[in-house]
Amino acid sequence: MRTFDMTPLYRSSVGFDRMAALMDRALSADNASQSYPPYNIEKTGEDAYRITLAAAGFSEDELNIETREGQIVISGAKTPVEQKESVEILHRGIAARSFERRFQLADHVKVTGATLEHGLLHVDLVREVPEALKPRTIQIATGSPKAVIEQHEAA
Repeated sequence: MRTFDMTPLYRSSVGFDRMAALMDRALSADNASQSYPPYNIEKTGEDAYRITLAAAGFSEDELNIETREGQIVISGAKTPVEQKESVEILHRGIAARSFERRFQLADHVKVTGATLEHGLLHVDLVREVPEALKPRTIQIATGSPKAVIEQHEAA
C-alpha cells in the first residue's frame, strides 16, 4: 500500500498541504537511489540537531551545502582522477560517484555550520523560534469591583 488518499485531510483542515506533500514524497521515494551516502540525524540539544553524512573520499571543494525552499540540499561531485597505467583495479568497493541528499527542514530551523572530519560531513542545525511565536503567559485579572468615583450633577 504505497498511496494514501489525503482528501479527508484537505476537507477538514487548512494549511496542511505541505505536510501531505511531504508524506507523499517520503512514501514515493525510490529507496535504492536514496541509500548513498549513508547518514545519521542526531538531536544534540533541546533545539539543536546534526546531520552526519558519510563523505569518505570527498574533499571540501567537492561538497556543496545549500538551504532553499525549506530544505537543505547536500551534494557531492567527485572530480575524476587520472589512474596510473600500471594500476589495475581488481575490485572497486569505494564509491566515487556524485550524490545529492535533500532533507526537509521544519519551520525556523537554520544551518549554523558544517565541518568535514575523518570522512564524515557534520551539518549543525538549530531551531530559533521568534519571540512573537513563543508561548507567553497571560495574567488573569481578578473579578473584584473597581472603585467608582461618585458623580454629582452640576447645579
